Order: sequence, then C-alpha cells, then structure tokens
Amino acid sequence: MKTDESFNFERFKEEAIQGLYEGRKMGGTDGVFAPMLKHLLESMLEGELTHHLEESKAAGENNRKNGKTKKTVRSLQSGHLEIESSRDRQGTFEPKILPKRQLIITEELEDKVIAMYSRGMSTRNISEYIKEMYGMDISATEISHITDKIVPLINEWCNRPLEPVYPFVFLDCMHYKVRESGGVESRAIYNILAISREGKKELIGIYLSENEGAKFWLSVLTHLKQRGVEDILIACIDGLKGFPEAIEAVFPLTRIQLCIIHQIRTSLRYVPEKDKKMVIEDLKPVYKAINQEQGFEKLLESQDKWGKKYPLAVKSWMNNWTNLSTFFEYTAEIRRVIYTTNAIEGMHRQIRKVTKTKGAFTSDQALLKLVYLVVRDLSKKWTMPIHNWGLAMSQLYIKFGDRLQADRENYLGG
Repeated sequence: MKTDESFNFERFKEEAIQGLYEGRKMGGTDGVFAPMLKHLLESMLEGELTHHLEESKAAGENNRKNGKTKKTVRSLQSGHLEIESSRDRQGTFEPKILPKRQLIITEELEDKVIAMYSRGMSTRNISEYIKEMYGMDISATEISHITDKIVPLINEWCNRPLEPVYPFVFLDCMHYKVRESGGVESRAIYNILAISREGKKELIGIYLSENEGAKFWLSVLTHLKQRGVEDILIACIDGLKGFPEAIEAVFPLTRIQLCIIHQIRTSLRYVPEKDKKMVIEDLKPVYKAINQEQGFEKLLESQDKWGKKYPLAVKSWMNNWTNLSTFFEYTAEIRRVIYTTNAIEGMHRQIRKVTKTKGAFTSDQALLKLVYLVVRDLSKKWTMPIHNWGLAMSQLYIKFGDRLQADRENYLGG
C-alpha cells in the first residue's frame, strides 16, 4: 500500500479490509494500520510546524521551512515506521507529538520499561522481555536511555522545598558498589527519613558520596536547611563519630537519640561468643528502665559485672549515655518510635530486596535512578500516620511548644 500527502482514507479502508481477508496482521511494520499511523504522525508534525512558524512570524522572526528530515520510530502496534517531516530554518521547532530524540511513539512502553527497571530488572533482561512479549528489538543501551527520562524528576525531587519543622528525622546510610574507571568502587547512599507533623513518613533526601562520614553529613544537613528545614525536634542516628556534632552545628536545638540496637552491636564486637547472650540480657534492664536514673543505675551494675573483663564493651555506653538516654524523657508512644533507627532500616530492607541482584552498578546515576524509583513506589503506601500519633503529638506540643508552629513566617521569630 502506498501513501501520499493527501492520504485517501476511503482507499485505505478498502485496502485494509482486503488485507485482513488475505490474512495480513493489523499491527506490525507491514500491518494494515501502519500507513494510517504514519500519515497521522506526519500530518500532526506538519501542523505543529505550521503553528510554530506562524508564532515566529508574529514575533517578527524570519523563520521558514527548510527541507525534510527522516527518522525511524517504533510502535507497539505498527513496528518500525519511517517518519518524514519538515525542518525549520532556525532550528527552533520542538515537536510535541514526537519529540526530536524520541524513537518510541508510545508512553505506555516507556512507563512499562521504567516499572520493570524499578523492580530491579536489568536493562538486558528488560530488552529480552520486550522482544518476547512485543516482538520489538530494543537494546540494553536504549533501555538505559528510556530510564534516563526520570533523571530530571530526581533532580527536581532532591531539591524540592521542605517543611520548616519535622518532629522526628532518621538519618542512615546504605553501601553499594559502582563500576568506575575500569574497577569497582564503594558508594554511600545517604537517606533522610522524616516523620512529618501529620505523623506520616516522608523521605526528604537522598545523597550519594564515596563513603560515610560526619563531614559529608554536615553538607547534607546544610542542604536540608537551604531547602527550608528550620528545625528538627529529635534526630535518630547510629554511633558514627562526629555525627551528633554535625547535627548540632546546623540544628543546635535538635535532641539526639543514638540507636540502642547499634549500641548493642558495637558492644558485642568486644565480647566473645560464649558471653554474648549474658551481656545482652544484662543490657536489657538498661534501656527498658522506667526512667533515665534507673537506666543509669542498671548501666553501672552492668559496668561492675563486665567492665573489667570487657572494658570497651561498656565504655561506649558510658561515653554516649547523654545521647543514648534521650528517649527516657518521653512516654511509650514516642519512645517506641525513636529509641532505634528501625524506621529507616525497615525502608532499607525494602530497597535491598530490589537492589540485591546487582553485583555492581554501571554508574552513580544508575544507582540513584534505581534507589529513587524503589522509594517512589514505597512512599505510595505512606498514606496514614504512624501508630498512636495523636498521643505522641500531644506530648510534643507540651514539651516543644512554639517550635511546632506551622507557619514559616512565625517560626522561630523568622
């Protein structure tokens, strides 16, 4: 079937019906609908260009048509199509129906590719799947280019304005491998999970660095402030050296809660296997005490029992007691949330379910793309406040008062 610029629809209809009787496919490059799709695309491109030239003329610009250009695009329904369209002399025409660099004419396929990528499928496996399901040859490199369409969304998301105050913020890192300069290098993904004043989880930042350190955390916290965060009531962190000081430098009013579980793990590094169970049992009364005073008494008892035998196991509790005991100031509703970093570690477990198949990522961007997509899917479930949030918020209002002001203009006198 031949096409021309006038496109005779009646002739197309007759030939399409005849083709179906002869057993030709509806879709595919040689399918009966390919000529109509080609004509529709070319007609719409011409219409867009005409409108663009009219606008240019109205603006006093001397722009006009300047020859033709061709490119081959792919369609789920009609296979490969060679589309011919006019160019403009100034090169300012940016078509909307079929953008210059787009070679696939369906958003549906691109969305499916991104969905598969977000579930951890490799670009090669996605390519094989599309070949099997749709009969389309799309290389792993082209799949990567399709997923690159989310990069501007990541940049926008990572720099979006934030709330002026968050009651709780959990800060922790994940570690991955990335291929770089012919070798494999380590990367740290810095995640900041917040609980908003509505009691809902919100990941407010993803940052990437070569390794985890207090200095980089300082830059992360500074960026959060630049994005609008004026105050954090309680920051829940692990025992990284210099981390509390980095938080205090940017948010001086923030209370620090060191993760109890991390502290126990740190202590057990210095305890041989035969005594670990007993040490754990003796530490339970410390963090399950009624208040800070009772907890410290139990810690002293533990020190008396184990301090001489395993001095390093107990010393870190004594050195960090101020930041380990913050949660004692609150009732059970708040203690349960802040005494560990379980909230963010739970999120990390969900991310690792998807990323565990990756030995090493091909680039930093590939790592960020996948983590962002997984978090985007996870956050769709974060629609309800955490358990007993009403009781927790009432206590926070009593304790922190004006620091929970909703209006930025009234916040901290700003």
